[in-house]
Amino acid sequence: MTQIDQAVDIREGEELDVSAVDRFMKQAIPDLQGEPDIRQYPGGASNLTYQVDYGDRSYVLRRPPFGKIAKSAHDMLREARVMDALKPVYPYVPNIVAISDDHDVLGCDFYVMERLKGIILRQDFPKDFELSETDTRKLCLNVIDKLVDLHRVDAKAAGLDKLGKGAGYVQRQIGGWSDRFRKARTEDVGDFESVMSWLSDKMPEDIAQVVIHNDFRFDNVVLNPDNPFEVIGVLDWEMATIGDPLMDLGNSLAYWVEADDEGPFQMLRRQPTHRPGMLTRKEVVEYYMEKSGFKVDNFDFYEIYGLFRLAVIVQQIYYRFYHGQTKDKRFAAFGQAANYLEKRCQRLIEASDL
Repeated sequence: MTQIDQAVDIREGEELDVSAVDRFMKQAIPDLQGEPDIRQYPGGASNLTYQVDYGDRSYVLRRPPFGKIAKSAHDMLREARVMDALKPVYPYVPNIVAISDDHDVLGCDFYVMERLKGIILRQDFPKDFELSETDTRKLCLNVIDKLVDLHRVDAKAAGLDKLGKGAGYVQRQIGGWSDRFRKARTEDVGDFESVMSWLSDKMPEDIAQVVIHNDFRFDNVVLNPDNPFEVIGVLDWEMATIGDPLMDLGNSLAYWVEADDEGPFQMLRRQPTHRPGMLTRKEVVEYYMEKSGFKVDNFDFYEIYGLFRLAVIVQQIYYRFYHGQTKDKRFAAFGQAANYLEKRCQRLIEASDL
């Protein structure tokens, strides 16, 4: 059986108050015994995720990053409420165990959920996880199917129809992400003005209004360790909302690095989409369109939007590192990554028929 995903030692500067966590957990789950063992999941450059174990009982705690953060970002209470509402109609959502808005506990809002014990595919396959090209393709299709399933959820029946702001989602995203980039720009990073101008000029109307994840990637998917083709969980619902499904797909494709992509893009790879058998970005779009029923003649806008949005996320994190608000060395090269993504967007724009 392939190694179940495990947390590791906590990064320096991101330690939790163990006694405060213990008091909270025992209040929320009265039959807990002993002291908690707290470790941290290595993935994720945004919210911080910890494994909290009491013997063989295992939970996951999610909190915002330390340091100054954007006012509307990292809303843990909203994420937990969305998950709670979605769980009955999309069973891949982990159960919420407890929510806290008491800043006397950890100095922030946070929540605790059940831990789904399974395989999470990060940058590369685990050492003992070997699939043939045919099986890799089967896994890939099963994961994309879960995005299609999410986009089919009846938002009104789930009580999530008020989660979004109605029509005009595409326009709000381009305006919002452009504003966020300008506020987070550092002097060593390009201005993205030509990219933002193109996106503003080429905005299509919303194709639909559905529940979207906004960060759907392999490392946010949990696989059954006894049957790695089976998805048992989808994680990280911070940015879930009601919006355009093709914008959601564009976001996912920004992380979809293929085996023959150029070196700088390969360096950004966070999931094993380079493996033989994985669909290409073009094939993902074609398969998604076929399964979902959504159609568009040219996907360029959504692909370029996804890359631009990724650049903004990267830049927001880099801004915190640049200004000394985080010491996490993983973020030191994020400014260079943002510069590369600007060039990639510009090349795709030059080649586009839009």
